[in-house]
Amino acid sequence: MPQSASDRLVLFFATGFYSGYSSVAPGTAGSAVGVAAYFLLRPLGWPAYAAVTLAVTLAGIWISGRAETLFGQKDSKHIVIDEIAGQLIALFMAPPAWWAILAGFGLFRLFDITKFWPISTFEKLKGGAGVMLDDVAAGLLALAVLQIILMVI
Repeated sequence: MPQSASDRLVLFFATGFYSGYSSVAPGTAGSAVGVAAYFLLRPLGWPAYAAVTLAVTLAGIWISGRAETLFGQKDSKHIVIDEIAGQLIALFMAPPAWWAILAGFGLFRLFDITKFWPISTFEKLKGGAGVMLDDVAAGLLALAVLQIILMVI
């Protein structure tokens, strides 16, 4: 387990501000942090939202790779920065309507949990890329489906 201040900071972010230590559904808890981030970022406009989402995703690759080493296992259930990034992607450009947010949340969790092809192919990557990119793919798929639903409605 971590000894240095930098290791503790890595785990703070990797675990989604410790939401990944939830005893029940840590991935869902991490996704809830992503929804909270959506509410904080949405008023800043889509360019800032996109920039922060990209930063979380790119930093998450390094952070989750380091966290794997600290936890001593591949893609520990406590690492949820990938869920935060995926949820932010799923909710990109979503209106602040409760049903749209709930739909984006549900779609992302569905695709993240089922990990059907091609999402599952990203899990096979090593290190932080393997942790993050399957959730990025699930987030992109959830984003596409949510946007189609919004166009139809």
